[in-house]
Amino acid sequence: MNRRPVTLVIAAAIVALEGLVALGLGIYVAVETLVSAPANLTTAIAESAFGVLVGAGLLWVAWGGLFKMERWGRSPGVLTQIFMVPISVTLIQSGQPQLGIPLIVIAVAGLATLLAPPTTHALYGDG
Repeated sequence: MNRRPVTLVIAAAIVALEGLVALGLGIYVAVETLVSAPANLTTAIAESAFGVLVGAGLLWVAWGGLFKMERWGRSPGVLTQIFMVPISVTLIQSGQPQLGIPLIVIAVAGLATLLAPPTTHALYGDG
């Protein structure tokens, strides 16, 4: 079996971190929904479910896909980073650079490690 390159390990860690954050936010919204009276219960439940599902999905991509060197793991990882770029820019433009700047740095690092030649070679071989 091929050795796991450091770029792939970093990519898996980045996607796992994103998954943990999404999962944590989904759980947070669920708890807040249970202990308080949300303005819109349906929206609060949907946001909570979305966060939990996205978080669990990203953790699956990180562990079951990237860390285990499965080819399928790269596409959802790259797509996640691409989606994070406009979210980051929106946060920066809306006066929240403390959230947007770290998010865009993580997204660029995720893209760089997911598309790095050692990662490509480990997932796809000499092709």
